[in-house]
Amino acid sequence: MDDASSDNDHHDLEFTSTSSGLSSVLSTDDFRSSSSSGDVSVTSTSSGEIPAVIVAEAASETRSVDLTTPVSEPARRKCIGRTNRAGVHWGLTSVIGRRREMEDAIAVKPGFMSSRCDHVGGCTAPGSRTSGEISPLHFFAVYDGHGGSQVAKFCAERMHEVIAEEWGREGIKGHEWQKRWEIAFSNGFQRTDNEVVSEAVATDMVGSTAVVVVLSGCQIIASNCGDSRAVLCQRNKAIPLTVDQKPDRQDELMRIEREGGKVINWMGARVLGVLAMSRAIGDRYLRPWIIPVPEISFTTRSDEDECLVLASDGLWDVMTNEEVGQVACHLLRRLRRLSLTTDDTPPAQIVANNLTEIAYGRNSSDNISVIVIDLKARRANTQRQ
Repeated sequence: MDDASSDNDHHDLEFTSTSSGLSSVLSTDDFRSSSSSGDVSVTSTSSGEIPAVIVAEAASETRSVDLTTPVSEPARRKCIGRTNRAGVHWGLTSVIGRRREMEDAIAVKPGFMSSRCDHVGGCTAPGSRTSGEISPLHFFAVYDGHGGSQVAKFCAERMHEVIAEEWGREGIKGHEWQKRWEIAFSNGFQRTDNEVVSEAVATDMVGSTAVVVVLSGCQIIASNCGDSRAVLCQRNKAIPLTVDQKPDRQDELMRIEREGGKVINWMGARVLGVLAMSRAIGDRYLRPWIIPVPEISFTTRSDEDECLVLASDGLWDVMTNEEVGQVACHLLRRLRRLSLTTDDTPPAQIVANNLTEIAYGRNSSDNISVIVIDLKARRANTQRQ
């Protein structure tokens, strides 16, 4: 919830999480928040695994390959896609926090579509024979509504379908793979925005952010409108995959003013003093200044990757990228090393729980929605067997 009219009323809820042991990373107050029951109202928690069978079924559709390459062929760099074939674990929380209403929505769609490896960045190994193989793609998204929950809920139900449809359109099949994804995301966001109107989902005063990640064995494709965010966490750093679209961001400010709009500083920079972001789905009453045009990034996966964190600004308003990365990586490694979790509660879920509790303990005034995707779960599980 990001519009100026939203309230900050307290709403008490119960939530219990496993102790994180993060005293070396967090302050004393943070540690208390993450290691005991807190006043965090749970709207939903969920965890899951994208099983290896999805990958195996997709791989069975592979094209024939030439096996006549001489044995003396030079050694290739390791194919990161092959090492990531056995599945992905995730955990999520979505809580109302101190708001009166829940306006966030989350979507997790394992194997929402399949594609050839060379259509999602190919392989990092030169001359790889795997580029023609069919691989499953997984969809994760957080939508933060404002003015109501209708648009966020609609996006959670529809956005992944629209993007898959746009990817398959005949008109874009001839493009280079990155350009094809850019078109699919741009058209998908615009179509979803149009459907909000055509299907009378909500009034023109309602909108939502959207941060979306499409994950393959070797590529992370991120897309966003608004100030929900995706961050890739590695051992020693946190890499933002999206950049918040705020009205006072220089390029966004220039665009808004060029269209005759104004950015007014009222409890932060806001378009016409109302909305604290410059792009969103919905919000037709603020066109042409608020637009549903996403920014898209492409990141090749590596062995250094620990996890992905997607979250609404209920988390990012009170924690930096670096703090989130430190907490997530520290806790994931500790849980893997000490086997402090069971198959029923994967490490990614415990991390999502703890990040949510920390944000609430730091007085986040918004709904808090967090998805954590463990990018090393398979390797950790293999070591325990």
